[in-house]
Amino acid sequence: MQGMDVRSELAALHAASFGWALACAGRDHDRASDVLQHAYWKVLDGRARFLAEGAATFKTWFFGVIRMTALEQRRFFARRLSVDAPPLSVPASGPLPDSAVARMQRAERLSRALAQIAPRQREVLHLVFYEDMSIAEAAVVMNVSVGSARQHYDRGKKRLEELLEQP
Repeated sequence: MQGMDVRSELAALHAASFGWALACAGRDHDRASDVLQHAYWKVLDGRARFLAEGAATFKTWFFGVIRMTALEQRRFFARRLSVDAPPLSVPASGPLPDSAVARMQRAERLSRALAQIAPRQREVLHLVFYEDMSIAEAAVVMNVSVGSARQHYDRGKKRLEELLEQP
C-alpha cells in the first residue's frame, strides 16, 4: 500500500466500520467487535490487501473485508452453535420524557421492519443511508453488480415503506 498509512486510514474509519460490523453481525455488539478485530487483523497482517489502483476506495474495500469476515464467522459459528442470543433490553433508569419514548418507539419499529426485509436489501440500505455510500460503492462492498445492488435498494425501500405503513 504505497503512499498510504493504513493504520491512520483504519483509525479514521473506525466509527463507521464498527457501525457496518454491527449491521453485519445482526446488531450484536460482541460479535461486531470480534468481526471488526478480525478484519483489522487481516489488513494489518497482510492477508487482505488494498490495491490503490483498483476501482474501489479504501473505505469501500475495507467494508467488503468486514462483510466477508462477518460471513466467515457466521458460517463458522453456525456449524458449532445453535443457541440464540438473548434479546437486548433497555435498563430502567427512571421515567423517560415523552419525546424520548416516541423516539425509542420509532427506532424499535424501524428496527423490526428492517429485520423483516431480505438481508441483501438491508445491507444495501444500510450502506447507502448510514454509511453515505453510493449504490455503486455498495455493490462493490456486497460483491454484486450495480444493477443487482440497485434492485435490492429499490425493493428494500419499497418493502420497508410497506412495513412502516402497517398499523
